[in-house]
Amino acid sequence: MSASTDPFALSETAIAAGYELVLYETIGSTNDAAFERGRDGANRTWVVAHAQTAGRGRHGRQWQSPPGNLYASLLLVDVATPRRAPQIGFVAGIALTHALRQLAAEPSRIRVKWPNDILFDDAKLAGILVESRALPGGAYAIVAGFGVNCRSCPPDLPYRATALAEAGAARSEAADVLSLLSGQMAYWLRTFEQGFDAIRAEWLSLAAGIGAPIKVRTATRQFEGIFQSIDAEGRLILVDASGAHSIEAGDVLLGH
Repeated sequence: MSASTDPFALSETAIAAGYELVLYETIGSTNDAAFERGRDGANRTWVVAHAQTAGRGRHGRQWQSPPGNLYASLLLVDVATPRRAPQIGFVAGIALTHALRQLAAEPSRIRVKWPNDILFDDAKLAGILVESRALPGGAYAIVAGFGVNCRSCPPDLPYRATALAEAGAARSEAADVLSLLSGQMAYWLRTFEQGFDAIRAEWLSLAAGIGAPIKVRTATRQFEGIFQSIDAEGRLILVDASGAHSIEAGDVLLGH
């Protein structure tokens, strides 16, 4: 794995807030590399690669990583307790949605889908993977990984997908997304420091499917009903004929 020089750069806001950037041409996983940095004492560090050979999504699923798209992970140390660590996923979703809307010709068509996807209409534009681990010495690391379809999307996915270049974005380079995303993350992480209420409200304002029928598949069962909201912990609230259900993790199908 070798360091790289290229047009990637953080926003001035992120740099002023103490965030750093590490670049690689090719790497196994930016999330794994971010955790390695954490074990070496780093914090507030973006790890970015042109290509990944072992990118992954939720539940260990493979994340295909062709050149031209954004593969970036942000290392954060001791920003949240283990119980609150999943809430960083909502911070990340807000930040990425706003960053992509800044590039879009029709910003309102980009929305966040519970728990970790960004959609253009009903097609997947980006995914987020938040992982957390205890570090030697007692610190607690959270890594938010971002995969954004900038120039292309894999053709053989089991769901609809698109890329910024296909969605009519004014600019669709991965470097443009990273610069905007780094500034948005710095801003919304400061907001998160004040508590989850403001994050929850902002996420709901950007969310796809609120008030509409959805299906949610969990590890043990399937729910079908109306997507009412998310609660104060970030759990999805689904209402069906038997009442309201709080769902901590699952795969969502909108419009069913």
